[in-house]
Amino acid sequence: MKLWKKNGPQMVATSDDSADSKRKDSKPNAGWQQRKTIGIRSSPLEAHWHFLELPKKKKKPTLASKMSFRSLQKSLTKITKSDTFRTIFQGVRDPEEVKQVQSLRDLLASTGQLPEKHDDYHTLLRFLRMRNFDLAQTRIMFVNMLKWREDNRVDVIAREFEFEEYDAVQQCYPRGYHGVDNVGRPLYIERIGSIDFNTLLTVTTVDRFVKHHVVEQEKTLNLRFPACSLAAKRHIASITAILDVEGLGIKNFSKPAREIFTEIQKIDSNYYPETLNQLYIINAGPGFKALWNILRAFLEPRTLSKVQVLGTSFISKLSEAVDLSNIPEFFGGKCKCVEHGGCLRKDKGPWTDPEIKSKLMEVFYKAQKLEDEPTDENIFKELSKSQVVTSDGRLGSNSIATTPKTENYIGIDSLEQYMGTASASKHLAQKISELEEWLVETNEILQTLFAKQQQLADNIEELKNLTEKLRVSDA
Repeated sequence: MKLWKKNGPQMVATSDDSADSKRKDSKPNAGWQQRKTIGIRSSPLEAHWHFLELPKKKKKPTLASKMSFRSLQKSLTKITKSDTFRTIFQGVRDPEEVKQVQSLRDLLASTGQLPEKHDDYHTLLRFLRMRNFDLAQTRIMFVNMLKWREDNRVDVIAREFEFEEYDAVQQCYPRGYHGVDNVGRPLYIERIGSIDFNTLLTVTTVDRFVKHHVVEQEKTLNLRFPACSLAAKRHIASITAILDVEGLGIKNFSKPAREIFTEIQKIDSNYYPETLNQLYIINAGPGFKALWNILRAFLEPRTLSKVQVLGTSFISKLSEAVDLSNIPEFFGGKCKCVEHGGCLRKDKGPWTDPEIKSKLMEVFYKAQKLEDEPTDENIFKELSKSQVVTSDGRLGSNSIATTPKTENYIGIDSLEQYMGTASASKHLAQKISELEEWLVETNEILQTLFAKQQQLADNIEELKNLTEKLRVSDA
């Protein structure tokens, strides 16, 4: 059975070429339209937010470093007056946008179309932005998304789908996440010009490939963005992408290629809107430029405004947005990732960094314990004491990759999606507490051993001196 079911006629997606679609940008809310500028609406979600700096973590001696984990745990149980974590995970909200989000929330709730899981400020804001803050059109788009997720069991797929053919697909369709841009957004790279579609369809199907794409989109929303936010110390809600189209043109853009492109574009535009910050299309030759004139008709105007089509002299433009250390060598950057079989297979970044992942688990678990009072200021105050620790302390130095498995999936709305059940979460917390106590005891034992070692060294030195005196006296 084909996975992706189409919505019924009563819920036609507003991105289709219909009269409603053509009207969606012409009937925004009048009051909102007058008060907001095009520049603000066109900018990415994080563009006009201002963020607080977290205090820099002081380096500790090697012997004392084992205690940093205990200090980290204790910090999560204290309440402070800092709003740093509020800033990282929520951003500084625009008052007018807050009003629009609340209006949409009220509209959806009044008809029972706002499940608790999707009652998220930034999710609602993304849909509003995609529909130019037209409440009626945004509601249709949001409800379409809910229906699509239910019909296609997206939550189940995100947790359970295994893309066993990942390695084989990478051979004929190289793509993946690789590092972050200069702001801290995930960097996605796809070499679509190198795709061997004939081989691709012998190792997978269009349906399975699209399922894998959905899994990666869910992972980006629920794990990559939170992890990058912690690492960058600011709210991250979009990606930067590089699309290498060298050799791609109308002649080799086959029917399977068109099917994959249109299906993924429809999913991204209708169900994951406003998650793209900038798309750089590089190595665009004459053949692609002719194809681009056709493809652009399938893209939303807001998406088109974020696309830059570049020729072969692109490295200077890319380096303005991405550090050369995160740009693969085959694009003129400095990264090789030889140990991982190439840059587009490397799985290293904020969401795979053990300390960042551990911090996310702690944060979500603590928040879950307080979910009975979701509006209480103490939710954010408790989290704010936690310190962010990255593997090398350098923004953008980590690389990031798409993984074929889903064991790293973390649902931002609940730690249960990552650990399985709430009881498992409690069990893990107990084990962590036991480990802390064990570390303290181990430290005390080591200190005692060090003291005994020094005492033994002193005794040996005394014996040497006594032996020397006896030798002299005998002589």
